[in-house]
Amino acid sequence: MTDLRLPRRMPCCATLTGALLLAMVAGVAKAEAPSQILSWGYNSFGSPGLIDMPTAQSREDGEFGLTLSYFSNQTRATLTFQVSDRLSASFRYSNIENLRPNLALPWKIEDRIDRSFSVHYRFMDEGIWLPAMAVGINDLVGSGIYGGEYVVATKTINPRLRASIGLGWGRLGSYGGFSNTLGVVSSSMKTRPNHSDGLGGTFEPELWFRGDAALFGGIEWQVNDRLRLIAEYSSDAYEREDGLAFDHKSPVNLGVEWRYSDRLNISANYLYGSEIGIGLNWAFNPKRSRHGSGREAAPPPVLPASAAAAKSWGDISQIGFEGRLSRDLGREGLDLEGLEARGTLLRVNIRNNRYAIAAQAVGRAARVMSRIAPAEVSRFEIILSQNGMPVTSVTVQRSDLEELEFHTVAPDLLRVNTVITDTRDPLNRPGGIYPRFSYGLAPYLTPSFFDPDDPLRLDVGVALNGRFEPLPGIVFSGQIRQKIIGNLDKGDRASTSVLPRVRSESYLYYKGGDTTLQDLTGAWYFRPAPDFFGRVTLGYLESMFGGVSTEILWKPQNSALALGVEINYVRQRDFDQMFGFQDYAVTTGHVSAYYEMAGGYQAQLDVGRYLAGDFGATLTLSREFDNGWKVGLFATKTDVSAEDFGEGSFDKGVLLTIPLDWVTGRATQERISQTIRPVQRDGGARLIVPGRLYEGVRNLQATELDPTWGRFWK
Repeated sequence: MTDLRLPRRMPCCATLTGALLLAMVAGVAKAEAPSQILSWGYNSFGSPGLIDMPTAQSREDGEFGLTLSYFSNQTRATLTFQVSDRLSASFRYSNIENLRPNLALPWKIEDRIDRSFSVHYRFMDEGIWLPAMAVGINDLVGSGIYGGEYVVATKTINPRLRASIGLGWGRLGSYGGFSNTLGVVSSSMKTRPNHSDGLGGTFEPELWFRGDAALFGGIEWQVNDRLRLIAEYSSDAYEREDGLAFDHKSPVNLGVEWRYSDRLNISANYLYGSEIGIGLNWAFNPKRSRHGSGREAAPPPVLPASAAAAKSWGDISQIGFEGRLSRDLGREGLDLEGLEARGTLLRVNIRNNRYAIAAQAVGRAARVMSRIAPAEVSRFEIILSQNGMPVTSVTVQRSDLEELEFHTVAPDLLRVNTVITDTRDPLNRPGGIYPRFSYGLAPYLTPSFFDPDDPLRLDVGVALNGRFEPLPGIVFSGQIRQKIIGNLDKGDRASTSVLPRVRSESYLYYKGGDTTLQDLTGAWYFRPAPDFFGRVTLGYLESMFGGVSTEILWKPQNSALALGVEINYVRQRDFDQMFGFQDYAVTTGHVSAYYEMAGGYQAQLDVGRYLAGDFGATLTLSREFDNGWKVGLFATKTDVSAEDFGEGSFDKGVLLTIPLDWVTGRATQERISQTIRPVQRDGGARLIVPGRLYEGVRNLQATELDPTWGRFWK
């Protein structure tokens, strides 16, 4: 029989705790300002911390950290994002062997693949006298295996020494615990209810900061620029693993961390008096690219009006104006879709095929126009279009281009006289623009995460893309895929869903065949009224559904708020992903509100009916950087109960978008977008429609042009 051990109830380690308190008091007595020499690390759970325990530090605003740690049959992989200067959020994926998943049933022992979220918030900064302080919740939405809460303080003692001390609950209150002092405020705080080891994935605030509490802490010593030594007193008794995966003999952990570079740290630890652990952390910040501002060719210089080849429109035909303008714009990755001359005003309608930031496309177009337009032209109006639909008009003064090209604050001064407005009227198209046809062959990669039988599956192949535009705003497009290698078709975990199986049988689509029609659609983009945009799409909309999708969006140029309505009627496609359909059909749609906040933060709320016929709402909170990087969290709750939804209780996950120009340094609009879900079920499943309006329209409007206006001169 397995040796079952009762949770330990011991006094906290007086020696180490006393040392921590004396160190912090000494730091206050010296009254030294915080030092920047000490490096700040991640703990084995991927949160800002010591070895296993947290600290009150925060990482650099915007930083991503990928942490891999292993000890005694426990492997943890954590992605942490520093959401703001004070708040960090982590998504953790763990493989745990020999575990008691439910402490109320200690005889139940199993291996577990666990997914969990954590948050860490620094609510007080470190000063001359006071320490930094932070609060955190582990396993905020998960199975409860790593459930615990804490409050922690951290103080810099001298340029190479730092101390932390904290109070933990839940898992972090399981070693050396004592009666919860918060029970003075409320008797309900004295006891901690048992976690429900059912479907997982739910919020359980009734557990937070309840039950016994325990002290933890640690000391960090920066030996030199690369080496950091750590000693900590852990308040985690590892009750679920002790005596099974390893023997918990001591609460003191010792560690050494070696900084290979500013981005990569490697650590080795001696844990709980019996185990050796190793860790690796790679951190980067999307605000900075190793390619700086980019590797694309420099833009053409501005040509003063006094040097123009033609002095007026009267002799413009002598130099083939339209053809040269189209050619030179094409060299900059821009298509000329419309052209009109009105005395001193030259208007062009362009399509940006190259630059991820629209302000850069506007700047390139203005420079080209300065080199070709006759001397009498004093203003350039550049109309940005999306799928042949005009969106935004940008009017710049030619004299500003000439005077400010090399000015130290050129973007700010140029923006003062630049007018950005909404526009609905298409310009006269030069001959030969429509119809237009394009195609391309490119590799594709389709991953699948967190299958209990195989945490990572992957297909790799080539995709043939085609696009035909007979008229402005009319787009026919499609993609055929040919799988080359992969194992997505090896999944055989049959769906147990009691809902219509709109997503849970995705593995059958991967088994359907190696050659698939990913999508094939016809779409009409139009402007029904000022500040309004419209779309109608018909065809095979995505790999699992086809039908008709309609959308109307209200998005004024300078408004942080946008509203949209989408209605779809779709039928489920055959598993071979060719031309056939199954019997299941549904009308689905949402009313959506989008709101942009300061600092690149965005909120989106979608309310409506989902693919399985359930009604509910999806809330998405995200942060987007000026270079196109975007990370977000979403959660969907519908009228489907947690029991009917199945494992995970409700749909949730992480959204990640990486612009390829940040990776390669070369101008491109291509980006990698990935949705990471702990589990994919049928409840809260939404249709995937190509060409939805909000992102395409917003990227061309004043609300996006203004914060990225510096790219005008790039």
